[in-house]
Amino acid sequence: MTPLSLTVNGRPARGHVDPRTQLADFLREHLHLTGTHLACEQGVCGACTVLMDGKPQRSCISYALDCDGSSVTTIEGFDDDPVMMELRAAFSKHHGLQCGFCTPGMLVTARDIVLRLGDVPEARIRDELSGNLCRCTGYVGIVAAIRAVCAGRAPAPQAPTLVPQTAELTPAPITSVRFSSPPLATPTGGPALTERVALNASPDAVWTALADLRAVASCVPGAEIETIDGDIIIGRLRVSLGPITAAFAGEGSVTRDDATHTGRLTGRGRDRGSGSAITGEATYALRPTAAGTELDVSLSWRLTGALAQFARTELVQTLARQVLKAFSANLEALMAGQAPTASRPLGLFTLLWSLIRARFSRQI
Repeated sequence: MTPLSLTVNGRPARGHVDPRTQLADFLREHLHLTGTHLACEQGVCGACTVLMDGKPQRSCISYALDCDGSSVTTIEGFDDDPVMMELRAAFSKHHGLQCGFCTPGMLVTARDIVLRLGDVPEARIRDELSGNLCRCTGYVGIVAAIRAVCAGRAPAPQAPTLVPQTAELTPAPITSVRFSSPPLATPTGGPALTERVALNASPDAVWTALADLRAVASCVPGAEIETIDGDIIIGRLRVSLGPITAAFAGEGSVTRDDATHTGRLTGRGRDRGSGSAITGEATYALRPTAAGTELDVSLSWRLTGALAQFARTELVQTLARQVLKAFSANLEALMAGQAPTASRPLGLFTLLWSLIRARFSRQI
């Protein structure tokens, strides 16, 4: 990991990133400036356009470390910019947006056109916009909006800049495979799931089995523990959805209360292949029943990076339910002296079939 220092939207921003981290990923995942959109990730569509030292720049093909020391302005940095205010009003008046995905990059480019060129004909505006693609509007409203703001305006080579601020933008905590010691932060704003699992064993037997962390990990499909240091666990979790595979390597912390038979696991990890990161928390409680034990489990998580675009809530919840189902079966086998089923990621067809069955059951 290499230190990085930028000025973003007039405020200092620092962090540690992999050398291959793109500027767009640093802005979105580390600083939570998600107004910078990612689409083609090849510098073609212009959705990720930001200002770099006053000039439009594709952030999806700019290495963050190459931008060290630069001043970056994202769409969030133009809230009080007078030219951007005019453009936003003109885009609304001339119906220059529909789905809005291209709009942040389009507005950044449009502001540059207005200030750099002033009053120019429509043909020049269309030429300048050739690097910003829109799949909705046909560009007529966009061009009309920019033309309206350009009308009667002289070029302004020295565009106004943001006034520097002292308050520093705080990066997100997920920057590497190894993390600080607990307590680990609980994910907020992400999906959650609560499930109840029935086990054919007494609460004391289940509680004793859950204390053996390596044995417990062997019950979770795709889980692997590398080292245990006190209540800190270093390991990885492999996930497979057809052609999409990920191995989240990272660190977790476990706390248990023997008196109440409750526990809490927090963790976070990163998949080096996709650059995606995840934070999660699981709390559990054991309750005696006539048939044995009920295990109440609450899960919450937050996924960022390339894999987040596939992480629809229903899909991930179905995956989590399948993991819990496999875990409970393996845990019972373990307590019965049998070997758990081989720990491997759940397959795509198993997951899709569970999703289809869940949807069908809700319709009958």
